[in-house]
Amino acid sequence: MCMYHECMRTTVEITDEQRSQLLRLAAQRGEKGFSSLIREALELYMRQHRARREAVAKALQVKGSFSDEEADALQASARSLREKWR
Repeated sequence: MCMYHECMRTTVEITDEQRSQLLRLAAQRGEKGFSSLIREALELYMRQHRARREAVAKALQVKGSFSDEEADALQASARSLREKWR
């Protein structure tokens, strides 16, 4: 991955168990080290973080657009769904 893109080296502190698991995963993929796993994990985390931020921004855009009755109905519906999941 870094062959075609500029990459930088950095230090990350991980536990012995995390290192063991990363090495095991890398070996399963036929890789010597786990740098690519770390890059993939960072990309996934940043993509999910960005998606959460966008979802919150969209939710905030509709703030105040429901009538009191609509808001109450939506809240009741959400409460009902939560109770069914338990």
